[in-house]
Amino acid sequence: MQLAQVNIAEMLAPINDPIMEDFVNNLDRINELAEQSDGFVWRLKGDEGNATAITVFDNLFLIINMSVWESIETLFDFVYKTAHSDILKRKKEWFHKMPRMHMAFWYVENGHEPSPEEAKERLYYLQEYGETPYAFTFKSKFTIDDAINYKKL
Repeated sequence: MQLAQVNIAEMLAPINDPIMEDFVNNLDRINELAEQSDGFVWRLKGDEGNATAITVFDNLFLIINMSVWESIETLFDFVYKTAHSDILKRKKEWFHKMPRMHMAFWYVENGHEPSPEEAKERLYYLQEYGETPYAFTFKSKFTIDDAINYKKL
């Protein structure tokens, strides 16, 4: 099995606004870095090569990022030990502080590309029930066995 992740962010302005320009200018570089990182398997993308135009929520300012990794460790290394961390430190320049949980992880069968609807359901589950083997974050490193044996609430 592999690790799927979703994270959402609410933009301060429309994607084509000057406020978002530096974020947009870094998208291709960071997405390419992800794809070249150890443990990367797949990421959600539209025709433009990223997921910014994919609408999943009623709020058009919410953007989604989804990917699949070989393990939680390889995802952690990409997020915090590459140039991605420099962009992450700047998120206040482009995004509102999210009042609720904005990321979720879960395990998927090898080769499965999760849908945005699946990711949305995992995120909502995490928001409602907290960290469980069904939906979790880096704070709770549940194992594949934990996920297989978990009885969904």
